[in-house]
Order: sequence, then structure tokens, then C-alpha cells
Amino acid sequence: MQLTTEEKIELGLKEQGTINPAFAGKDSDEQPQLTVDIGEPHTEALEEAADEGVDLVYSLNDRPPWYLCILLGFQHYILAFGGIIAIPLILAEPLCIKDNNAAKSQLISTIFFVSGFCTLLQTAVGTRLPILQGGTFSFITPTLAILALPKWQCPAPKAPVMLSMQLQNGTSSLQMDNSDEVWMSRMREIQGAILVSSLLQIVLGFSGLVGLVLKYIGPLAIAPTINLIGLSLFIEAGKKSGGHWGIAALTVCLILLFSQYLSKVDVPMIAYKDKKWKVFQYPLFKLFSALFGMCGGWLVCFLLTIFDVLPSKSDEYGFSARTDISLDAVTNSPWFHVPYPGQWGMPTVSVSSVLGMMAGVLASTMESIGDYYACARLSGAPPPPTHAINRGIAVEGIGCILAGLWGTGNGTTSYSQNIAALGITKVGSRLVLQTTGILMIVLGIFGKFGAVFITIPDPVIGGMFLVMFGMIAAVGISNLQYIDLNSSRNLLILGFSTFSGLVLPTWFHSNPGIIDTGIKELDQVIVVLFTTHMFIGGFFGFILDNTIPGTDKERGIKSWRDKVQEGGKNVTDQSCYDIPFCNGLFKRFRCFQYLPFLPSYKTTEQGTSK
Repeated sequence: MQLTTEEKIELGLKEQGTINPAFAGKDSDEQPQLTVDIGEPHTEALEEAADEGVDLVYSLNDRPPWYLCILLGFQHYILAFGGIIAIPLILAEPLCIKDNNAAKSQLISTIFFVSGFCTLLQTAVGTRLPILQGGTFSFITPTLAILALPKWQCPAPKAPVMLSMQLQNGTSSLQMDNSDEVWMSRMREIQGAILVSSLLQIVLGFSGLVGLVLKYIGPLAIAPTINLIGLSLFIEAGKKSGGHWGIAALTVCLILLFSQYLSKVDVPMIAYKDKKWKVFQYPLFKLFSALFGMCGGWLVCFLLTIFDVLPSKSDEYGFSARTDISLDAVTNSPWFHVPYPGQWGMPTVSVSSVLGMMAGVLASTMESIGDYYACARLSGAPPPPTHAINRGIAVEGIGCILAGLWGTGNGTTSYSQNIAALGITKVGSRLVLQTTGILMIVLGIFGKFGAVFITIPDPVIGGMFLVMFGMIAAVGISNLQYIDLNSSRNLLILGFSTFSGLVLPTWFHSNPGIIDTGIKELDQVIVVLFTTHMFIGGFFGFILDNTIPGTDKERGIKSWRDKVQEGGKNVTDQSCYDIPFCNGLFKRFRCFQYLPFLPSYKTTEQGTSK
């Protein structure tokens, strides 16, 4: 998901209609430097890369040694894992698998597996930039709204639900029973919604309509949309943290320590190069702040469990902080399990679910365009042409369809924190990210590897959520820097759209059954849309911003267009965006010149598609 965009546009590589920078023009000391695994690139890293231009050790088309590819590829994997793993953990309760550890481990393995596959697809035929694909929080809000419908309410709690697994000839077979059907039916509904709604992203990409759609979307539509993604998830953070507020607070403090107070402290490390050992300074805390903070809280919980400090009864406060609650997930999970399409059954489709999920698709599309420009800058590539952007968005739509087929409960999008790592490591090679994709696929096949993450105590996850979701909300607000905040027009639009996005879903949740049109399907459409916070905020922001009179400067549109012109001045050789196969065929026949997702698209450099 990947939700910050201020750093992307700070590099002067933003296209019209993408999300705005939040802290442009400020000194680096004034800018937030928190690195969390939700798609937040490190501001200072991006600034350093901007100052140093494209002074890279390895640029886009270079091929580093295999051992360096594995090392840097694993680093990208670690950077993304916090944001990816959070998604199945959030969905566990509404999917009715809160106590089903084996099912949760399978979801984790599946989402890593699909993310790796989509990363390979994006780097090979999409934008062809070194950009990682993973789960997105933009899909979480509509998913929670869908699963909150009365027909998807979890049944009364009974005995703990367990997925029985058998190992036969080195493969695992799922022994399904009635308890499995409870959560799999919900997963199939989410799968169907993602499958159909992702067609919108494919159409936007392959038809070249991306620029046209984003032309009418400004900061006053984006700010409440992104802001409400974070604000609407405060209940999830509270549930997890409430298991032991002390552990949650410790996790938050550790993340703040590593990301803020130690962000400029480089750790001396040793490397062997040119037949001799060398000592170099590595920004360890800067890169892995969220990972270190979470592991620190995890370690404290482990020690408190070993010394029996935490209560051993499930009805006592603090029990959820124990690390031995979910050990059965590791023992019961198979060593190897290859996720496959339709593993939860045939997806189901309903109009209400599809319409609700489309709000997430549009939000994800807006985020990714800014990612492409930042990634091109930090990998030594020219600004991406129109055909590369169109193809990248279309491939992300294909990735979401693959996620729907495999059943991750989510879609895929570009991850910004991995883009920031390009500037820190000075390695912008496409091959490194392709190695990351292969690692994610391989590790996703190891069932016990995914099960290990289930043992992370809820309060530790809650502490991470407090930082994550707070940053998402703050990123939404940061997009307002270009608008005139002294304008009563802008304040009215911002306040009404944000407040409505909180009020209406809360009212609908507290008044179940209030909508009764006599048509069950229409009732569900209304309920899903009006209980999706980001849809309400984005809808009102978009309508009011485009209908209430206001100048481009007042709305912030003028500043956006200025950035577009800055980013389009230096256009160099764009062959790095060519599709690696059939490229000669595309350029030989005239008909391919009119397809906006192919390198032969003639209007790319002429700016006619802007």
C-alpha cells in the first residue's frame, strides 16, 4: 500500500493528478523521519538521493553479483514484511479465524507468495522499474465494511477452530469441515469483490484513461480519503493494544527510538572488498526501525513468558502478551505448502462488495503513480513515459486479480519504503528486486516460516498498528500543503468530507437494518458504500471540490501542474521501459502506435496524453 507521497513529489517527478508532497521546501530537520512498513519512504534518504542525482553503484539495467542480489533482495523483503504481514492479522477477526492459527499462517504464506509473483510481473513487463509489490491498506477499509454485513457476522464462539493438516508424499492436503466453511465463505466473497473491481484498474491502464481520471482529483479529494484509511482502523489498533498496554507502549517507544532518536546514527560494519577488509558506516536503524521495534517487544514478551511473569489464564489481563499461546501454529503447519488459485473454493460476487472495493482500487492507483516517478529518479532512469505508467497500472490490476484468485484477502500495490532503500543503498538494479520476488515466493512455500509470525503477541502488533495507522492519517493531512487553508471554501470541503466519513459509517453500524428498500441487493450496496469511511470522505471531497467555484491556485491544482512541468524537462533515452520481448514487432507495425500501453505509442513524448 504504500501511502506516503510527499517524498515522491519532492524530487520534482510528479505527474498531474497524483498525490502531493507534504513537506516540500522544508529543511530536512523539520521533516518527519519515521520509517514504518506501510509504504512510508524515509524522507532524508530521498533527499540525499535527490542531492546526489543518479550517483548509483548499480543502476537500473546493471547486474550485481548473485550474492549481492540475494543480500539486497532479502533486505527489501525485510523492509516490506511488516506492512504485508499486518494485513492477514487485521483480517483474522472479521474472517472468523481469530483462533485458527493454521489458517492465519496459510494466509500469510499466500500473501507473500502472490506478492513475490506480482513483483516479478511488474519488474519484467510492467513499468520495468525496481519496485516491489505487496498488500495494500487501501483495500482494508472496504473489506471490513463488507464483512460487517449481518450475513457475514461470525457465529457464536465455540471450541477453538483448527484446520487439520496431513502430510502426504511431501504435500499438504486440507481436511475441510464445517468450521472451515465459515471463514472460507467470507474469503470467497472478498475474492470475488477484488477480482471484479480490479478490472477497473486494468481498464484504466490499458485504455490510457489514468491521466484523465486523475485530472479531476485534487488534494481536497485525496486528503480525506487517505486520512480516513488511518482513522477508521483505530478500533483494530485498540483491540490489539488493549491486551497489554504496557507492551504496546514499549513497542511504540522502541519504534520511536530507532526511527527518530537513532535515525542519524550509523552502525560500523565490516565488508570484504578488493581483497581486503573495510569498515563502512551503515544506516541500520534508519532502514529497520519498525522491524527492530517489533522484535524488541517480541523479545520482552518472550522473556516475560519464560519467567512466568505474565498470567497463564486466558481471562486475566495480559494473557495475550504471552508468546506460547500460538505455538501450535508452528507445529501443525506443514513444512511445504504451495498456494494455488481457488484453494478456498470458487469466488462469489455481489454488487455491493464490488462497488465498495472499487474505492480501494482508485486509491491504490493514485498512490502508485507517484511511486513510479520516485522509483525512476532513485534508480537512475528517466521519468517514466506514458506507456510505462499505463502498463504499470494495468499490471497492478492483473496483480490484484491474481491476489483474488489465490485468496490473499487483499490486492497488491507498489511499496514506497522499498523505493527509499534504493537511495540509501545506491543500488537501483532491477535484478535485485526480481531476486526479492523470488525470495518471497520461496519463503511463501515454507509453511512453518509463515506460522512463526503468528506467535507475535497481539499487544506488540497493536503497538506497531498505533504507529502505522497514525502515520497513514497524517499522510492524508499532509497532502493539504498546496491548498489555501485560509479559504473558507477549502476548510468547508475538508471538514465536511472528513467528518462525514466518520459519522455516516458509525451511524449505519449502530443502526443495523435501517436500510430497507425492499430489494436486498440494493440494501447491501447502500450499506457497504456508506460504511466505507474512505469512500464517503473521498466521494464528498471529490464532488464538492469539482462543483464549488474556486481557482486552481486556491485548490492547489496550480502547484501540482508546476511540478509536472519541472518533472518533464529532462527526457532522455527511455529504452529501459521497453518490453524485453516482441519490442521490434511492436515498432514495425503501425497499429501498435495507437495502444497507450506499448513502447511504440507515439503520443508519449508529445505530451498529448497529459
